[in-house]
Amino acid sequence: MQTVTLRQLTQHFSQPGRLDAIYLRPGRGQPCLLQDQVHATANLGLQGDRASLRQSSAPNGSKRQVTLLQAEHLPVIAAFTGHLQIDPALLRRNLIVSGINLLATKSLFKDQPLHLLIGNVVLEITGPCEPCSRMEQVLGAGGYNAMRGHGGITARILRGGLLHTGDTVQVVVGTDTDAPRQSTLSLFGND
Repeated sequence: MQTVTLRQLTQHFSQPGRLDAIYLRPGRGQPCLLQDQVHATANLGLQGDRASLRQSSAPNGSKRQVTLLQAEHLPVIAAFTGHLQIDPALLRRNLIVSGINLLATKSLFKDQPLHLLIGNVVLEITGPCEPCSRMEQVLGAGGYNAMRGHGGITARILRGGLLHTGDTVQVVVGTDTDAPRQSTLSLFGND
């Protein structure tokens, strides 16, 4: 049997994901706008989203240029809040992604970066996207706690471009954002 390291395991995903929806937040407290496509600007954010309007003193911009939410978490949040379903727009995340575990896309090793490739856009996962107190208003009592652990992730745009609903979401390995290497590691010889 082949010995598999933790480094190898963290690069291996069973399938690519899919960009299910794109939302822009034009201003604080304003309703989210569903889009079919949006331009992602490196080190800034999504064109038309309020996060792209804020200036950051960090050299590569804010760590919260884009927020992503796992589509598979929507039924969980609904169950925790007693709803039949949840409108993703209420949760105020930019990109709704299915088919890939977003939390696993943040590298465990600083010398082995993992990035998300969505269409031609490259994102660096920067951390969890914790819920805000507004979730109590939109989801009802307990909404804040329902979102804890299910609030998604934040990301920085390393390489910009156009995002489209339906784009494939893949994990790529390396630091070269012009030529990222897809993770095609075969761990057990049956992939």
